[in-house]
Amino acid sequence: MADTQALPQEIIAKFVGAAHGDFATVQTMLTEEPALLNARFEEWNECALEAASHMGQREIAEFLLAQGAPLTICAASMLGRSEDVTRFLTEEPALANSAGAHGIPVLFHAAMSGNTRIANALLKHGGGQGMSAALHGATRFGYTEMVRWLLAHGAEPNPQDYQGKTPLAVALELGHETLAALLREHEGVESV
Repeated sequence: MADTQALPQEIIAKFVGAAHGDFATVQTMLTEEPALLNARFEEWNECALEAASHMGQREIAEFLLAQGAPLTICAASMLGRSEDVTRFLTEEPALANSAGAHGIPVLFHAAMSGNTRIANALLKHGGGQGMSAALHGATRFGYTEMVRWLLAHGAEPNPQDYQGKTPLAVALELGHETLAALLREHEGVESV
């Protein structure tokens, strides 16, 4: 199969699904069918790089980029590539308000990198949507300084994630004690 138009959505769905966290399957499927690289699963309106980006799957994202997937501001933000993010924002400042797959704001992707320089650049260019939700991205990866930055810039301490958990509950679950103490200082609670 040479182009993505000819690929069945079931195959694309499996590939994009794997890009959420199954690196071995991504490698195997892409080796067998290179046209999957930028194929879009229509039901989710998502390609593999977008899936890896919103899940913080750095290894998968780097692999896809090395295979020729085009870099996006969300992927660059998640990977902590501040120079690339600066270039994106210089060329198109409105990207500070962009969203990746599932409408997840670029700030959430930046929070998963722990790079507050990227967060500052997004804010400087008018971004900052999803500040409170971004706490979950930073918390899952244990980025205390990013959580501190988000709280200092107006993030609410107790947004629920897709499982109904607060950032404090997630921090405790993952053993991020320093981060949990910081969230408690800002009135974080384990459940709402």
